[in-house]
Amino acid sequence: MVPALPWFALSPNGLLSAVGLWRGAQETVPTPVEDWRQAVVDVVIPARLQQHDIAHCLAALLAQTLQPRGVILVDDGGTERDGTAAIAREFAAANGLSLRVIERMWSIGRGPTIKRQARESDADVEFVLDGDTLLHSADYIERCVRELYEGVGIASVCGMVQPMRGEHRRALERSSAFQRWLHGEAYRDPRMRRGFGRRALQWLGDVYRETSYLLQQRFINRGQMALFGGVVVPRGNAIAYRRRYVKDLFDRYEPIHGDQLDEGEDVFIALALAQEGYRNVQLSTALAHAEQPPLDRLLRQSYRQARAFLRGCREFNPLLMTPFKAWRRWLRPRPRIGAEQRRVREAYRQPFGERLTHEHGRPIGWALFLMAFERLGYPLLLLWLLISGAWLWLSAIVLAEIVATAAVLAAISGEARAAISGGARAAIVGKALLIAPLRFAMVFVDLVAAVAFVADRAQRPRPRRGR
Repeated sequence: MVPALPWFALSPNGLLSAVGLWRGAQETVPTPVEDWRQAVVDVVIPARLQQHDIAHCLAALLAQTLQPRGVILVDDGGTERDGTAAIAREFAAANGLSLRVIERMWSIGRGPTIKRQARESDADVEFVLDGDTLLHSADYIERCVRELYEGVGIASVCGMVQPMRGEHRRALERSSAFQRWLHGEAYRDPRMRRGFGRRALQWLGDVYRETSYLLQQRFINRGQMALFGGVVVPRGNAIAYRRRYVKDLFDRYEPIHGDQLDEGEDVFIALALAQEGYRNVQLSTALAHAEQPPLDRLLRQSYRQARAFLRGCREFNPLLMTPFKAWRRWLRPRPRIGAEQRRVREAYRQPFGERLTHEHGRPIGWALFLMAFERLGYPLLLLWLLISGAWLWLSAIVLAEIVATAAVLAAISGEARAAISGGARAAIVGKALLIAPLRFAMVFVDLVAAVAFVADRAQRPRPRRGR
């Protein structure tokens, strides 16, 4: 599941990211002791009902400059299984790809799939690639693995993600790997055979996510990277993990949660790693495209994202409460050895261990707290202005936010042309204005999710205490 998307540029996290972009990143030059070129990489593809996408996914994977040791496709379709596994086997045989296919008799979910492969594999890096995601940058995996080995404090690395378009699929269909699979036969993409209504809903859904993803990844997350050396929740469509860290994480939390991570495994993994003191890094130089649900499924997806975020905040409360522990961090004695005197230097270096998070919090906890604050505070503020009839204040806030978001998107679109459909700055600003009413309407989804989350928690039976 993808992380919850930002609504506004004029938000606490938006202002925090602006400070980070203005200040810039740490200038520490890392001196890693591990050579990323020696890392063993396995690609894990969790797939469910993706027979129309898996050939494109594998074609993009074969074009990578850094090829993995092996590819593990886990067909989690269960009783609803389609032709995903069969197509993947045919494609691998035609191109000499080292592919192992696991077909689940019943669906267990994406989170348990990541957990099982982390335990069964002996690779250094577990690269998780969704079956409906295309690696646009030819060096996507190479850049992620190289960054992963810049320091032992980096647990995961991902690139930028944007909605998949027809031109991205057609480019892969012309590749030699795709043509070898076709054996000279003509190919008609089932994704392109949609009626006008479905195409319109898909286009509107893509426009909403295109503008939201740009705001999140090119502005919010880049500011967090500059301030903290990591982001709150990275994109999970195409992400490299240190396999040992993920294995240790699940060994720790499985006795508590089992396989019940159906409300957002990406959020859970990211926050669990952050609570241990690790960093989740996002690269601005690597790009992937992912299939997105149409507009009529946006409400359901946003509700699930909000539930996943709330669950993560509750589960990792010590990380969330970082602002209230900051004074302890400031009073903590500084190490005697300066960063310039260390044999192994690492940017944004911090000690590991959950105990330190309980005592002092983590720097990234500031961003998590502000994110939680704005996702509940904004809906309540707008609702109060609506109920009280403060139309002047409401209009001023809405207008200021629309102008600010359009200005931010115009500023960042110039450096993100490869990620934008159409590529023009005016086009992305026009899309932001078109989708503005929907962005304000989606604000209240988090409020509904919060009420439902609290009600659900209240209805659960409490354990009996012994007398």
